[in-house]
Amino acid sequence: MILTLLPFASMITAALQSPDKIPSGFSIPTQPHWENFVTAFMQGNIGPLMLSSLFIVVITVPVTLLLSTLAGYALGNLRVPGGRIVLVAMVLGLTIPFEAIVIPLYYQMTSFGVINTQWAVILPLIGLYMPFSVFWMRAHFIGVPPELSEAARVDGASISQEFRQIQMPLATPALSALGILLFLWTWNQFLLPLVMISDPNKRTAAGAIGAFQGQYIDALPLLFAASLLVMLPTVVVYFIFQRQFIKALLQGAVKG
Repeated sequence: MILTLLPFASMITAALQSPDKIPSGFSIPTQPHWENFVTAFMQGNIGPLMLSSLFIVVITVPVTLLLSTLAGYALGNLRVPGGRIVLVAMVLGLTIPFEAIVIPLYYQMTSFGVINTQWAVILPLIGLYMPFSVFWMRAHFIGVPPELSEAARVDGASISQEFRQIQMPLATPALSALGILLFLWTWNQFLLPLVMISDPNKRTAAGAIGAFQGQYIDALPLLFAASLLVMLPTVVVYFIFQRQFIKALLQGAVKG
């Protein structure tokens, strides 16, 4: 825990240094410059970029959760035709490096007419997240006792009723953990917005760090302050949903 928190503590102390000073090592300033966070927020245009990131997250995460839950339930509980082929395709999707398909994605988004908009980031992210998300949800649904489905069918429940009233409540921890991971990955997305969006004001908050670094490379305390501001939403989200995240990771680890 000390090794994990030490870099963050060093960033905080560096962000509180005087803007014209180059931080060296771990040193607590005698006069903290809290105004560095306000300056970084204003000069780095972090506010509009956070709203742009939030727009991308609000669409990408729910759509990915919905599609992956339906696909995971079908592959895990239902004997759908061609299910094995879909599973193999998902495995292949996990093996493709993201950097290898950025350029083809750029031309594809250009043909769709959405380049230089947030949709040029949202649509590829949904597709890129699907293999992992489907595997995550499929693993959960496979772990659900089949007796529950059999009892529901005996009581006359349809597949949709079983899915809504039995499977979905049981999948809450898995969905929460997956939602946290998708939020973190989407919020911290840097390369895709940089390639797909030429307007710096439409990129993500993580992209602000790159632009800020190029513009204020000599003002390292402001750069550290901007980095902490961009990281803050992910830390808050994790602390709010950490119990659900840990519960999902431990789900199925203990039987009986």
